[in-house]
Amino acid sequence: MTQSASRPWAHKYLRTLCALLCLAIASIAHAAEQHGQVTFNNLPVPGVTITATQGTKKFTAISDQQGNYIFPDLPNGTWKIQVEMSFFSTLTQNITIAPPSPGMINPGIKWELKMLPLDQVLAQTKVIHTETKPTVTANATTPTAPKPTTPEAPHPPEEAQESNDGFLVNGSSNNAATSPFTIAPGFGNTRKGVTSLYTGGLGIIFDNSALDARPYSLSGLDTPKSSYNLFTAVATIGGPIRIPHLLPRGPNFFVAYEWTRNDNAYTLTGIVPTLAQRSITPIDPIAQALLALYPLPNTVSDNGYNYQTGVLAGSDQDSMQSRLDKSIGRRDELYGNFGFQSRRSDNASLFHFHDTTDTLGMRANANWQHRLNHGLFTTVGYSFTRFRTLINPFFAGRSNFAADNSIQGTDQSPTDWGPPALVFSSGISSLYDSESAFNRNRTDAISPSVEYYRGRHNVTAGVDFRRQEFNYFTQTDPRGTFVFNGIASGVSDFTDFINGTPDTSSIAYGNPDKYLRQSVYDAYATDDWRIKPELTLNAGVRWEYGAPITELKNRLVNLDVANNFSAVAPVLASDPIGSLTGQHYPNSLLRPDRSAVEPRIGVSWRPIPGSSLVIRAGYGIYADTSVYQTTALQLATQSPLSNTLSTNYSATCPLTLATGLVRQPCTATTPNTFAVDPDFRVGYAQTWQVALQRDLPFALQTTVTYLGIEGAHGVQEFLPNTYPLGVTNPCPSCPSGFSYRSSNGGSNRQAGSLQLRRRLRSGFTASALYTFSKSIDDDSVLGGQGAAATGATTQDTSTGSIAQDWLNLRAERGLSTFDQRHLLVSSIQYTSGMGIGGGTLFSGWRGRILKEWTASAQFTAGSGLPETPVYLAVTPGSGVTGSIRPDRTSAPLYAGSSGHFLNAAAYTAPQPGQWGTAGRDSITGPGTFTFNASLARTFRIEKRYNLDVRVDATNILNHVVYSSYNTTIAPPVNGVYDNPLFGAPTSANGMRTLQTTARLRF
Repeated sequence: MTQSASRPWAHKYLRTLCALLCLAIASIAHAAEQHGQVTFNNLPVPGVTITATQGTKKFTAISDQQGNYIFPDLPNGTWKIQVEMSFFSTLTQNITIAPPSPGMINPGIKWELKMLPLDQVLAQTKVIHTETKPTVTANATTPTAPKPTTPEAPHPPEEAQESNDGFLVNGSSNNAATSPFTIAPGFGNTRKGVTSLYTGGLGIIFDNSALDARPYSLSGLDTPKSSYNLFTAVATIGGPIRIPHLLPRGPNFFVAYEWTRNDNAYTLTGIVPTLAQRSITPIDPIAQALLALYPLPNTVSDNGYNYQTGVLAGSDQDSMQSRLDKSIGRRDELYGNFGFQSRRSDNASLFHFHDTTDTLGMRANANWQHRLNHGLFTTVGYSFTRFRTLINPFFAGRSNFAADNSIQGTDQSPTDWGPPALVFSSGISSLYDSESAFNRNRTDAISPSVEYYRGRHNVTAGVDFRRQEFNYFTQTDPRGTFVFNGIASGVSDFTDFINGTPDTSSIAYGNPDKYLRQSVYDAYATDDWRIKPELTLNAGVRWEYGAPITELKNRLVNLDVANNFSAVAPVLASDPIGSLTGQHYPNSLLRPDRSAVEPRIGVSWRPIPGSSLVIRAGYGIYADTSVYQTTALQLATQSPLSNTLSTNYSATCPLTLATGLVRQPCTATTPNTFAVDPDFRVGYAQTWQVALQRDLPFALQTTVTYLGIEGAHGVQEFLPNTYPLGVTNPCPSCPSGFSYRSSNGGSNRQAGSLQLRRRLRSGFTASALYTFSKSIDDDSVLGGQGAAATGATTQDTSTGSIAQDWLNLRAERGLSTFDQRHLLVSSIQYTSGMGIGGGTLFSGWRGRILKEWTASAQFTAGSGLPETPVYLAVTPGSGVTGSIRPDRTSAPLYAGSSGHFLNAAAYTAPQPGQWGTAGRDSITGPGTFTFNASLARTFRIEKRYNLDVRVDATNILNHVVYSSYNTTIAPPVNGVYDNPLFGAPTSANGMRTLQTTARLRF
């Protein structure tokens, strides 16, 4: 008998140990690091509580002996950072966290504490001596509502870092001994062992294909796994700039540089024409040339896919961030930062068209703060940002496909060479390539503000002004788009294709250089009123005004619309007088909306003395002044300044691949494809929130929250003078072929959540958050899906979906695309013994090995997001495909088979003369599931050297989660709906990845 066979317990022990180690390997995806330093009179302050809040999510950190703090994995989005310490004023600032890769290095925030007036210091001292137990004070966090302009789904809360222990962390030596927040003895100049004024760090982040799981195959084909590496190097250094006899007390600086070289492997799946289809004759010569761009099938799957390929895309990035601050005397301080990011990447399509994208962004700001007296401060800031994007398509300068194959009407600029886009209703993969672009955006902003502290009031007031420039050199659709759905031949979409007769065609190019300008203003005032130790009121008001965007050379075109859309005529910004209505339009062609007054109020109250119960409530109005950019960009690409067309096949006006992109005398559609209501209003949302928090035994805490959001003036988009399938045009002389944008949409979101959290104690913390919510709207942006989601449209719907029935927009009311009815997020974190004593349960070398490890894991599960069923037919009179919905039958929807999760028999073609009865967003997509984990430790090499090591795993169970289903119903061919992909998954989320991070700090 072998030794291994005689010890079965050893195998069982090793398997158990490996399983535990796998569960300990952790990470929180889609998060980024945020850090900073807290000082007072330029001296670092340890033990300060820093809280990051976003809606119901909250993370807490404590500054170390150098005054530094860090949130290692703060989820993306806008966060309110609050800095608190006894006897000092509470500091707050809103920041935006960007994705971790690619993204600039965050240089951190410099916080300068301000001592409270003497009467408030004495009041705090009295409160501290009369407290009977360490509880969270009522004024610790005033509710801050999120800033949506319309109801939004919150990001999944990331609770792995959460502690929110306040006094417990700062004041309990026992707690600090077993947590990562140990406070070293000494304060300011009494710190021991500090011999250098400079701090820095070196770090690497590494991942290799050998450590990651194979990408999931939708077709079942065993595609070879590509080899790739993901590598990031980071270097930071900071400290004072001092030159003896020349600059003895120079400014403090911080510089960080990030160098990333990544290769990313993807598996792309689709449907390509079969050998039998390719052998059909006769075939149109242009169709033959386009067909040659499609690869041959290489697999057969139950769910309809017949082609799969692996692609490798590179992504290189260099970014730098720097910060400089200098105190001048006792009353003035200057500080600012500068950063840049350069990213080069290439993307490959199913057809192996490799497009490259090159972006360069830079940002700088400078601030001056002046203290007038102990309670009055003024700050003036200036910021500058610039972002450049360069996109080079695969065919640019390589092959003039249109001219070589006699396709008329396309843009002949070498940067826009290439084949037209093709869309098929039967599920054949769309043929497309990126559009060439050279875009430069710039923003200059100035922000003066005043802070006033007196008694129980902390008043802040200020104004902001931003001048924004959007400089584009790009075309909307220079190569044109053809859609095939079988209407022309009555047989199939592929038959229409080989006959060279598309069912719809569209094109838009001309006027490539567009110089859009916008000014944005706001003014605000807020008062943080500490009424009593147990009651805090935060009240304020904000006014925002974003002027409608203008074009530097007045090259914008809208439509002057007669009553009931009976007639339209172009109106130009260079001559803004409507020829039909006689109205005078401003240069932006949109009338300004200056009514965005936004009152906001929040209260935090402990109603029962000595109890841990805290009630927080808030109400606010939030406006969206950024709604004009996409509208102005479309107004800048309209006839007569541009060559635009959107039309559909008819027996009296047939289309061909050769001439379908050229306007024909027989068409009755308008040359303009887009218009907007000149009285377009800025959307806003009213939000209200109530939260009850209470401590429970065993270091537990529970929070119950209700959130309501009501949106108004949402975006709606429809197709005037269109009509249902199967009827004669009721108004042949009425203008059609364009979409019209208005601001009459509404939305509503109601959400309730229950959170149970175990406070950080003995190194262990955990939390579970369940949210039940419902969101509905008739807003084309919040509706989100439909034609824009399927890619099956001949017009630009990048801002959302187009309504089915232009005379009944209320029929668009349905679930919002982010409506996730159920969401459960739970997290767990354990840190082995450290700090005082250390050594966890062991001593000696065992203790040194096992101490100070932090293992965490996060589990997220939720119901699926809504999706819209689409009947891929031309909306009569529009030239647009993809805005019609099918009729719902009595067949069960979620009864698909052979790799299909939806049943095609649940839908049928709309009845002649009627619109489809299926509701918008009436399909529930696949549920969500994630399980991520991490394992980390800081090794203290010497007094000033620390090595941070972290291993991150996403989807540690390698569980397959589909992202969405194909919900396109094709027109029937001989009574059969010819889309083999309906109900099949369109893509899968990433499989398991393993990433290692090592950072040396000194």
